[in-house]
Amino acid sequence: MSRRSLRSSGLVFASLASIGLALGASVGAASCIASGPDLSQITGRTDGGFQLGDAGTGGGSSSTGLDPTDPHAVIGTQPSHGPFSGGQRVLVRGNGFGSDVQVWFGSTPATEVVPVDATKVQVTAPAGDAGPVDVTAQNGSDASTKRTLVGAYNYDAMYALPSAGPVSGGTEVHLYGQGTQWASGTQAFIDQVPCTSLTVVSPTELVCIAPKGTPGSKSVRITQGSDTISVLDAYTYEDSTDGFKGGLSGLPLNGKLRVLVYDNFKGDPVAGAHVIVGSDISTAITRDVDASGVVEITDPSLVTPQTVTVAAKCMGPITFVAEPVDTITVYLDPVLSPLCGSNGDPPGTGTKVGSVGLVTGQIVWPMDQEFKRGSWNVPAPLGHEQMTAYVFSAAGSPLSQFSLPSPTTAVTPMSPGSVGYQYSFYTGPGSKTLYVLAGLEDRTKNPATFVAYAMGIVKGVPVLPNEVTKDVFIPMKNLLDEALVLHPTPPAPGPKGPDRLQANVAIRLGTDGYAILPQGQKTPLLPLTGNVTFVGVPLLGGALTGSTYVASTRAVTGPSFGAPMSVIGGAQTTTTAFPLDMTGFVGVPTLVTPALNTSWDAQHLETQFNPGGAPIDLTVYDVAALGGLQHWTVAAAGGSQAITLPDLSVYADSALASGPVTIGIYGGHIDGFDYRKLKYKNLRPSGMTAFSLDYVNAHLP
Repeated sequence: MSRRSLRSSGLVFASLASIGLALGASVGAASCIASGPDLSQITGRTDGGFQLGDAGTGGGSSSTGLDPTDPHAVIGTQPSHGPFSGGQRVLVRGNGFGSDVQVWFGSTPATEVVPVDATKVQVTAPAGDAGPVDVTAQNGSDASTKRTLVGAYNYDAMYALPSAGPVSGGTEVHLYGQGTQWASGTQAFIDQVPCTSLTVVSPTELVCIAPKGTPGSKSVRITQGSDTISVLDAYTYEDSTDGFKGGLSGLPLNGKLRVLVYDNFKGDPVAGAHVIVGSDISTAITRDVDASGVVEITDPSLVTPQTVTVAAKCMGPITFVAEPVDTITVYLDPVLSPLCGSNGDPPGTGTKVGSVGLVTGQIVWPMDQEFKRGSWNVPAPLGHEQMTAYVFSAAGSPLSQFSLPSPTTAVTPMSPGSVGYQYSFYTGPGSKTLYVLAGLEDRTKNPATFVAYAMGIVKGVPVLPNEVTKDVFIPMKNLLDEALVLHPTPPAPGPKGPDRLQANVAIRLGTDGYAILPQGQKTPLLPLTGNVTFVGVPLLGGALTGSTYVASTRAVTGPSFGAPMSVIGGAQTTTTAFPLDMTGFVGVPTLVTPALNTSWDAQHLETQFNPGGAPIDLTVYDVAALGGLQHWTVAAAGGSQAITLPDLSVYADSALASGPVTIGIYGGHIDGFDYRKLKYKNLRPSGMTAFSLDYVNAHLP
């Protein structure tokens, strides 16, 4: 169809080949330490500024082994190590590279090869076996140019997913090992601090609840008896939330209940928080947590599902209705009101750190001549249109909306560069996937328009807080010339709505997030008169091999796309060959108690969901008071039901404030849902496969 992480990311030089061989001997032995070379050029700073010679430069020298003056020498790799799963961007340095250079890690060819110049080639590392591996380069079929650097790259025996989380801790981090025999007695540490809890899933997988930390990249160490695996910069603490912390876990209730309570912003224990087990405050079991934020309750009645509420002074309470397990980990949100702070100031929310990193490099189109900048594969502009390209970081949700960046960040055909066009991009720390969209924009229109025609992607870019990752080259190899057709079956419009459809298509980039496309949103009115077609999606080849199209549709109300609404997210396909059926909408909720604009007793809630559609696995109430500063979250398994909450007015420091309240009701369908393993991410739309939502205003006496 025609249309218009790594601090230790220095170089492994030939002089370090013997170190690589020594590491090889240690794999599977008593200790496996994955580290990089001399870090003397990568020093910390305390002023929050960016350093020269940081994550993108490396250090060291070449003095032994392969002669660095050899016209075709392979001199080093940057970064020097990465996960055994592969997928990391690696810059190989050497001499005499041609535009047809090939690279191998051991006997496995690297992918996404981008020749930069005669001394640099960027590749994506393939998967490999833990330990050092030789790196070989050869120009085309000319065997005389073939050179190998022994032990040039080291595959870590373990990696973490996610590889970053908030400084408050609580993130559920999956640790994957290769050739490991993890079992009972295994211990795991992040930055030398033991995991808050550790679960052995299999001999090669652990689930670690991250402890509270400090900003920056940290090592992860795992010990099993006398064996130790340690990987530098395997996990990054950053100023963000990830949704993987907190929730329900453990074994079925058997006379005991353990509740852990933390401040969601600071990660500190909330000493004195009230734990209420039961829906009737007069008969409920009530305890306060200790200074460590923990309370353990033993009672013979704790053998059936219980309604558990946790509340604290100037914290938003949370309730789990009929929860069936023996461990609850709670992160309470502070009430950001002057009424809760000293001297009339809002309470603190923890340290806000300048945790972004800077990535610099070039956007590279296929070269017209060897090591010369290629031409843009974008149509000639008309009128006020201009050719521009923008760098983006993979989004965390396919429901994210495309937003045109500031024009000051635009890359144009006039931008400087050698083999490409220079860019600078700020993003959060961790192992990042970056993508580029290039096309035609017109900022004389209101709103400004941007139509993308070409796309590039690079994975596994190590970004460190307040540091610079240099020489990241993004090849522009994907055209946005495919069409994807959706066949939605939204719920019928009701008297309040929904009255229109908001349809989205994004690209799932493996486990790294989603690429959001400017042509990825449509808003036809309901009822629909046909299919919804998206023109301008890429073919899933090259760097996008293994990716999927992710389609989501929202039946929404009004031009602001508000409630009542019903949303499907996450339908996936790898082909554009047929219409993608969008079924599985959940029914829109109706709050029976309290009724609209009536007085509410803060104890009784009843909701009915319209019949049809996907089953509702979880109902979540978000009760907002104090103009939205105070929230009570209530989670209950299932759909239509009436529930009773404990009367929190007996705790003057924890009850909802009198006055207007807004009650939001979410009905969520979650693939593979298990209430016994509920996580905080499931309390938000981003953790639901499909959901519906409506709001009701009421008044609290």
